[in-house]
Amino acid sequence: MNGKEIVKRVCPGLVMKAVCCGLALSMIFTLTGFFGGCRDIESRLLRFHIIANSDSREDQQLKMLVRDGVTEYTDQLFRQCASKEQAERITADNLDNINSKAQQIVYSRGYDYKTEACLTKMHFDTRVYDDFTLPAGEYDALRITIGRGEGHNWWCVLYPGICVSSAEKNIGSALSDGETDMVTNSDRYVIRFRLVEWFEDIRSSLGL
Repeated sequence: MNGKEIVKRVCPGLVMKAVCCGLALSMIFTLTGFFGGCRDIESRLLRFHIIANSDSREDQQLKMLVRDGVTEYTDQLFRQCASKEQAERITADNLDNINSKAQQIVYSRGYDYKTEACLTKMHFDTRVYDDFTLPAGEYDALRITIGRGEGHNWWCVLYPGICVSSAEKNIGSALSDGETDMVTNSDRYVIRFRLVEWFEDIRSSLGL
């Protein structure tokens, strides 16, 4: 076998390996940046999670009434907030008042369920809204449990206040231009969002 034949037989394999390695490295670097962007989004938003007493129609309707009352109340509290950290501090300082607001709504509808409000860090799946998509991850959140807390839950974003009809802010008010592009043009990032959710599901199941 002469030198030219060796080159012809070896080079295609080496080229293919080089191309595959290049594509793999490119994907890793791309996903690393995307994962980093998702982590940054987590740090900029305060989520809201509310759990109904049960799945009965009445309890689900009650859940939505509590949602409306609490989001309208916090929207007023956050009027001057410029960051998630400020919103979280205000929420912590007003946690008893927030819970009292939820409890008042429950009692006013003739129910004796107790409500419990707390600040926590919890896993959220990828969530598609009308105008944007939020990646799966571990978010700081205000959680309100009504009664036994055995019904379907509802979740959104408490800060910025985009879960109330009167909200003047949008999701981009808390994010950088690049992060806003990620969440508002989610069709371009479907596969990456799925990979993030897969990774976060594994991390959550392992308690990491």
